[in-house]
Amino acid sequence: SAPSPQSPETPAPQNQTSRVVQAPKEEEEDEQEASEEKASEEEKAWLMASRQQLAKETSNFGFSLLRKISMRHDGNMVFSPFGMSLAMTGLMLGATGPTETQIKRGLHLQALKPTKPGLLPSLFKGLRETLSRNLELGLTQGSFAFIHKDFDVKETFFNLSKRYFDTECVPMNFRNASQAKRLMNHYINKETRGKIPKLFDEINPETKLILVDYILFKGKWLTPFDPVFTEVDTFHLDKYKTIKVPMMYGAGKFASTFDKNFRCHVLKLPYQGNATMLVVLMEKMGDHLALEDYLTTDLVETWLRNMKTRNMEVFFPKFKLDQKYEMHELLRQMGIRRIFSPFADLSELSATGRNLQVSRVLQRTVIEVDERGTEAVAGILSEITAR
Repeated sequence: SAPSPQSPETPAPQNQTSRVVQAPKEEEEDEQEASEEKASEEEKAWLMASRQQLAKETSNFGFSLLRKISMRHDGNMVFSPFGMSLAMTGLMLGATGPTETQIKRGLHLQALKPTKPGLLPSLFKGLRETLSRNLELGLTQGSFAFIHKDFDVKETFFNLSKRYFDTECVPMNFRNASQAKRLMNHYINKETRGKIPKLFDEINPETKLILVDYILFKGKWLTPFDPVFTEVDTFHLDKYKTIKVPMMYGAGKFASTFDKNFRCHVLKLPYQGNATMLVVLMEKMGDHLALEDYLTTDLVETWLRNMKTRNMEVFFPKFKLDQKYEMHELLRQMGIRRIFSPFADLSELSATGRNLQVSRVLQRTVIEVDERGTEAVAGILSEITAR
């Protein structure tokens, strides 16, 4: 590596001897600089690879969760796997031993070999910051910790939650459940800009801590649909049922592909800020249930690789979905059991951590798609109670 250029203020040494004396030191410094540069380049590459792996595993966790939800729920489904992973990784800061290991495995994150403590939360922090820096994308994420006024939470848990997840701590009196519910709903309603006015229905007065994570996404289509062409049309729910919906219309160049194995069309609807909605339309009605079993990031990447841009006409419904799921039941099925049981170890959260367990994890997700774009918001609450 070339020696660092000398600053203009320092005249080059004229004297030959001084040059000879300095040479070995300069060479040593150059070698050290080169190896440091190499190390930081390697670290950057490793960090990049870890981030990509985190994104991939979180998506695969999302597909696994989709399969679990669809076994229990008919009809439309909407949820946020990224929100769920964030919330559970936030909880993991307070967990230790088998409780922590189970969460990691359930979230598909055991493959990320942590070479240093705090790797997972710092990767999530990096991913959050990357997404929120992209102003065109319009993604906001945040979290609250509502803490019972006399519950002793460890300082380290506070500090880590603040550092990695930017958690805002709010003292509460859960004994006065109705007032606590009103206050918390007020906070969440404000942060989600009125999209989730009522996250809490009832509060257990034994609650010690409630963690709430929220994500807002306001995606604008790269090419908006013209509202002039939106008209009521027939939408087929299945072979026998149809409903009337406002159908948007767009014509132009679109990227799409046809998957011969699954007999489905895949359409790419791009947002501003380098993000995409993928729409999958089965050739035969009802076949989407078979496709769900095979959804992985690899399959999605194959679709994206095979896309061709062509002139098309697109008819797409305007819609709004609002769903609420008891996630603890689904997470249990995915192997995250201990944290919801009397064997939970939350000793990194509080000195009384062995007498605590997570009583429930709820996710409420709202998504709205119209001519301008997509607005989606997810609120996740994790409730920690004393035994």
